Amino acid sequence: MQIWVIQTLNSLAFGGLLFMLSSGFALIFGLMRIANLTHGSLFMLGAYVAATMIREGHGLVLAACASMLTMAVVGGLIERFILRRLTNNAQGQVLATLGLSFVVADLCLMLWGGDPLPIQTPAMFQAPMEMFNLRFPTYRLVVLGFSIVVGVLLYLLMERTRLGAMIRAGVDDMPMARAVGIPASGLFTTVFCLGAALAGLGGALGGPIFNAYPGLDADMLPLALIVVILGGVGSLIGTFVASFIVGFIYTFGIALIPDLAYVILFLPMVVVIAFKPQGLFGRVTT
Repeated sequence: MQIWVIQTLNSLAFGGLLFMLSSGFALIFGLMRIANLTHGSLFMLGAYVAATMIREGHGLVLAACASMLTMAVVGGLIERFILRRLTNNAQGQVLATLGLSFVVADLCLMLWGGDPLPIQTPAMFQAPMEMFNLRFPTYRLVVLGFSIVVGVLLYLLMERTRLGAMIRAGVDDMPMARAVGIPASGLFTTVFCLGAALAGLGGALGGPIFNAYPGLDADMLPLALIVVILGGVGSLIGTFVASFIVGFIYTFGIALIPDLAYVILFLPMVVVIAFKPQGLFGRVTT
């Protein structure tokens, strides 16, 4: 019984981390129609920044804030000086972000080496919780709770603020949004910075679970792509639901049938694309 409880909690925590990564990816792709293949690298770089901060004696909270700020700046620079120069060149944007992902991977390898860089769980969350004669990893509960808080804040941002209204208008119909005076240029930069900051936050919070290691970007980016496809492009609720679906399938698939883990993971995506190409919560475009 204990092992199933822990696996379930691992799935929930992993789903929460996927949501923090995928929500930014979904917003960027939904608004700018850019498949940002650097997004997984921002997650990995955020984990390395957090690991460095913690090794210098800072707490995880400060390390997570530093990761968010650093990734937001990096994301803004990428959008301003690279992707903006490739406007209306979808192939060029994909190739540029792919090339940047290799650059970031080599940069991390040069700065931090090829060995995994451990990130210590905060002392207050190291002891497991006990309930009903079962022991729960406390930090995973914290990650799950924090991901829910992030989801609520993002929902309020999208549904209750002027910025959210502009983002939703841009996702639905960018030419019309431009026509009514929405500053698309500033909106693109803001959304890209927000998405990059969320990736950095996910990397920092996931560090005590995964550690920072070369190849973390390649492990996380395909999962984010699956989440966006399952949930529906530009749908925050769809991204939230799909993140936990993928988290459960991936975690239990590796534990129960490791040789077929990716088959089990990609099969639901194939079924959804076949019967509902817009995703579980995506809107049908006419």
